[in-house]
Amino acid sequence: MRNHTIDRRRLLKGAALTGAAAAAPAIASRTATAQESDPGVVPLKLPPQVPQKEGFLDVGDGHSIWYFDTGGNGVPVIFLHPGTGSGVIWGYQQPVFVQAGFRVIGYSRRGYPKSKLGNPDQPGVASEDLKKLADHLGLTRFHLVGSAAGGMVAADFAISHEDRLHTLVLANTVMGIVDPDFQAISPRMWPEEFQHLPSEMKELGPSYRHLDVEGTKLWVEHEQARKGVTMKSTAYANKVNWAAIGAWRLPVLVMTGDADLYMPPSIMRLFHSKIRGAEMHIIPDSGHSAYWERPLAFNKVVMDFLKRHRPA
Repeated sequence: MRNHTIDRRRLLKGAALTGAAAAAPAIASRTATAQESDPGVVPLKLPPQVPQKEGFLDVGDGHSIWYFDTGGNGVPVIFLHPGTGSGVIWGYQQPVFVQAGFRVIGYSRRGYPKSKLGNPDQPGVASEDLKKLADHLGLTRFHLVGSAAGGMVAADFAISHEDRLHTLVLANTVMGIVDPDFQAISPRMWPEEFQHLPSEMKELGPSYRHLDVEGTKLWVEHEQARKGVTMKSTAYANKVNWAAIGAWRLPVLVMTGDADLYMPPSIMRLFHSKIRGAEMHIIPDSGHSAYWERPLAFNKVVMDFLKRHRPA
């Protein structure tokens, strides 16, 4: 296990506007954008949730991660939360995917709300905690959906355990890529002042902040629930680079919002070009939190992808 620490600030600075994206070789096979009839941001109340089992799993070092599992005989899909929020942020997805026949699972990583904090100097390897949870729940194979920092964990897991996955969905994420050409993009994207902006300014698009005031407030509440928790960054099990993600042979969907400041479409096109056979989708009027800002569009794109790749 290589101790490539996930330094979120450094990695996120790698998502820059650059001509390199346009110049990258296109080896992927499918792209998509929303239709002109897309209604854009529509304020939505959280739907009633489907009953779910909740529990804790001891992952070592005094840490116990909280998880939920809707159970049933459907194909499992695990959702990995971003660095903001926790496992509770999937309220727009949980009932929708259950009603479509999936077994829906989510959890809070070490140090996140609802999980029990252990030794803060022992953050572990997040992708291996995911494996422990999958083993605990008896999952042989499953779909994996990761948003933002959750996508970093998902990418690391897919490198180690591709055989455990039916599909991989990477939303609004820089994946933790360490290649020098990508890291060189960093200085072009954000001035130092960007880091001091409120999280909702950086991670929610302007359309959403304007049109859904109550939704923005709830998102901020979830984001601020982790305030005061100090813990070392988790680590990668692998060196996540172009070669590693280019070696994947499972179905992969990458997606982002057209107003995502961390992963703008030009950068996602670069990532898309590196993953053989990957599909790509750009959600309009969405920032870095497409699962929350545009849940109808997000759910449709992900659902269509998973259904096209149901296990035989």
